[in-house]
Amino acid sequence: MAKCSFLQDFKAFAMRGNVIDMAVGVIIGGAFGKIVTSLVNDVLMPLIGMVTGNIDFTTLSYKVGEGEDAAELMYGNFIQNTVDFIIIAFCIFLMVRAITRLTAKKEEPAAPAPAPEPSAEEKLLTEIRDLLKEKK
Repeated sequence: MAKCSFLQDFKAFAMRGNVIDMAVGVIIGGAFGKIVTSLVNDVLMPLIGMVTGNIDFTTLSYKVGEGEDAAELMYGNFIQNTVDFIIIAFCIFLMVRAITRLTAKKEEPAAPAPAPEPSAEEKLLTEIRDLLKEKK
């Protein structure tokens, strides 16, 4: 019986809107990441390489040490991934900004409050003022 309860709890968890929305977001994010990676690798970095003398950033490295114990630091690949990250972050920022603007409720300006009803004293004073104006 505990097994059935566990499965029911799992089903309730998996069918929540938040979990499904998150799964869709992860899948779309992965696909979007591939598109941006292709943009960086196939479009932007060749242009940047052309400006910098046809340098292929992925092959840039620095060798530390000599012989079999030498380590090769692939700083060019790091530059490539950093540019990739910056572009992905910027694209996500633009998407979130656009979605926020679309989903933000447009607040209508509040109608001005009606003027309060004048008191009996104010009404009497207004009448007296009007009578005095007529006499002049």
